[in-house]
Amino acid sequence: MIRSETYPRETFWVLLVSFLFFSLNAFLISIEFYYLNIIPWVLLVVLLAFYSLDRILLLIVFCVPLSIELSSLIYGLEFDAHLPTEPMMLGVLILIVLKYFQGEGFDRRILYHPVSIAIYFNLIWIIITTITSSMFLVSLKFLFSRIWFVLTFYFLAAQFFKTYGNMRKYIWVYIIPMLVIIFVVLVKMSTYGFFNQRAAHSVVRPFFNDHTAYGASLAFLIPVIVGFIFHDKKIRGLYRFLGILILVIFLIALILSYSRAAWVSLLGAVVLFFIIKLRVRFSFLLILGVVLSLFIYSYRNDIVIKLEQNRQDASRVLSEHVKSISNVATDASNLERLNRWSCAWRMFKEKPIFGWGPGAYMFQYAPFQIARERTIISTDFANVGNAHSEYIGPLAESGLFGPITFVWIVIAAVLTGLRAYRRARSRYVKTFVLSVLLGLSTYLIHGLLNNFLDTDKASALFWGFIAILVATDLDHLKHESSESSN
Repeated sequence: MIRSETYPRETFWVLLVSFLFFSLNAFLISIEFYYLNIIPWVLLVVLLAFYSLDRILLLIVFCVPLSIELSSLIYGLEFDAHLPTEPMMLGVLILIVLKYFQGEGFDRRILYHPVSIAIYFNLIWIIITTITSSMFLVSLKFLFSRIWFVLTFYFLAAQFFKTYGNMRKYIWVYIIPMLVIIFVVLVKMSTYGFFNQRAAHSVVRPFFNDHTAYGASLAFLIPVIVGFIFHDKKIRGLYRFLGILILVIFLIALILSYSRAAWVSLLGAVVLFFIIKLRVRFSFLLILGVVLSLFIYSYRNDIVIKLEQNRQDASRVLSEHVKSISNVATDASNLERLNRWSCAWRMFKEKPIFGWGPGAYMFQYAPFQIARERTIISTDFANVGNAHSEYIGPLAESGLFGPITFVWIVIAAVLTGLRAYRRARSRYVKTFVLSVLLGLSTYLIHGLLNNFLDTDKASALFWGFIAILVATDLDHLKHESSESSN
């Protein structure tokens, strides 16, 4: 006879629940229903979240490159989500709110940092334009996604980045699964022939919905990998060789992504590197920008004629594919991007203050297409893709203050990075901050031509890199000599 003193009541219930679960799961497996196996993993994540938000953050970042859109599993969904990351971030959002009411909040210095203030204004305006949205539920999903992206990858990450060791972990935890994806993509591409521009669009699925998003993530990480290789004290000997090997793999993957926007963004980061290293004054850049703008305006007709003479379409030949970047006469991708921008501008003119609602562009731009601007890849219902710009898209979706509040975040983040770089004394800290700033700049340039911040792939890097710059600005410059060895 089992005595209650030997087996307390709590142990009895644990054994009973476990027995019932295993019995039910065994029966369901026998009829080929496997989804109950998810429950132990969900419980493990919940338990981990309660006891260590740092570890759950790293787990989410690790899962980000491997996440899959729900629409790729269930066709015809109006609302999309990334699995398993977005449900995990929703759980983190709820948990942080509970911890806040228990008196556990964020570092006040992070909450009052200029970058954070810019983020608040952006979120407030998104909330306002969600209320006035033409598609409230779509905008509400966009709003919640932005909130849990910012909360997880910026506020939670900024507190996690108390040491450079944690910053390195965050970045490498993203790089490692990206290597797995690169391997899968290259294997799939080998079946079509590596230099196959058409295949580059489809081989990145289901992890990325588009080869340009894949290219953006690769370009984002390359400057940081370079910084790790040549100036990270932890990387020596065999580790440095592995770092160089990873860099080569990323560069090959970037080339074979056939993402012209990613190529341009990395080139822009190289130009920014020399501007910062040569200490070119802002006044000189401003004067140069004004002169170039006046030159382009004065010779705008000649420039348009010259561009229209370029008839090189996207090609599997790399040199021809590069040349097609400036083809605005026949290249379908470039022309469709111009079509989307024109639609966004017309939408803005109709609703210049509040816009059509965050996330609503792709559902609303169809009536704003003009026959002469449509391309062979335009759709009658205009239900494929977005505005192809982080700056123009918000103009249509959130009115004039949409892009203004986003640019405010960009300016605040860049100024924070430059200030941290100038104030840093050690070579290690300077190199790390510079590499993060250059990585961020690739997306700021890429954002002129595409927008991916509604996805976890880009958001984990964008907000995470900004959090690194803010954490460095707040915590690490005063005692950087000891931090660089952590």
